[in-house]
Amino acid sequence: MSGEIDTKTREAIIAVNLAAVEQHFHNENPEVSTKPSRYTPMTSCGIPARGWCCGIRRRFKREYLGIFESMQVHQITNLYRFATEEWVFDDSIFEITLTSDGFRNCPFPVGTRCSMRLIHAFEMRDGKICRENGYEIWRRADDTARVQDDIPEHATSEVFS
Repeated sequence: MSGEIDTKTREAIIAVNLAAVEQHFHNENPEVSTKPSRYTPMTSCGIPARGWCCGIRRRFKREYLGIFESMQVHQITNLYRFATEEWVFDDSIFEITLTSDGFRNCPFPVGTRCSMRLIHAFEMRDGKICRENGYEIWRRADDTARVQDDIPEHATSEVFS
C-alpha cells in the first residue's frame, strides 16, 4: 500500500494495518521483508529474550538476513491475529531446525529442532510498521513437557518441505 490512509474510520485503519502485517508475513524473506515501502523511515525492532534491539535499517536488514539464513522452516501455525488503529498482534508457532548461528544469543545449538512460540507486536503508523517487537518462547520440539500449545479451531498452518 502506498501513500497515506485515505479514510480515517476505525475499521478502515485496522484493515490497512492488518493487510500490511499480512503482506509482511506472506512475503517474509530477506529481500522482500526489509523493503522500505513496508516500514516507516524510523522503524525499530526488538527481540527482548535474545537481547537485541535495533533502530537502524541497515542493521535491521543484516539481522533479518542472519535469521533467515540460519533456519529451515518446517511449519508455521498462525493462532491469532488482531489489531487496533495503532497496533497489530500476531501469535504463531514456528517449527524450525537451526542450521547456523544467525540467531543472535539463541538458546539452542545448531542442529536443534525447535518449536518457537512467537508473539509479534507491530506498532503501526499510516499503514506502515514503525516498530516490530518479537517475543520468543524457545522450546526443543521434542520437549513434550513444554510444547503444550492450545491450538484454536480457526488456526491455520502452512507446512514447508
